[in-house]
Amino acid sequence: MSRVQLALNVNDLDSAIAFYSKLFGAEPAKIRDGYANFAIAEPPLKLVLIENPGQGGTLNHLGVEVENSAIVNDAIVRLGGEGLDTTVQQETACCYAVQDKVWVHGPDAEPWEVYTVLSDAPDMACAPAPDGSGTCTAAPETVAVGTKSTCC
Repeated sequence: MSRVQLALNVNDLDSAIAFYSKLFGAEPAKIRDGYANFAIAEPPLKLVLIENPGQGGTLNHLGVEVENSAIVNDAIVRLGGEGLDTTVQQETACCYAVQDKVWVHGPDAEPWEVYTVLSDAPDMACAPAPDGSGTCTAAPETVAVGTKSTCC
């Protein structure tokens, strides 16, 4: 099953968890320091909350979570074939998970990822953007395959 991912910056993680638990009638699938995610069955949604005080209510990034790396690889080929600039990250630590993914940017520079979760990870592996916006660095210019990135 694939589902859309929406990653939001929130000012206060506890308040956001309380609100979204009520909104979707579900508890978070994962809670870590400054981070939570919900795996909502209906509508199919992966909601990610990233605590960034002062940036609450803003978009961090968007994505499509897929079942396995083969589907990510298909997306890499398809998106590249459509002429989109892609950044591929394999076995990268991101959002307390090890993932394979490909990044593209929409017409207004909004970052989109197609990804699959390979395993759990002990760290967020996320750093604020260099411009100080509080947004996690989503798609670095170059990332060596198999290295830890600074994305979410």
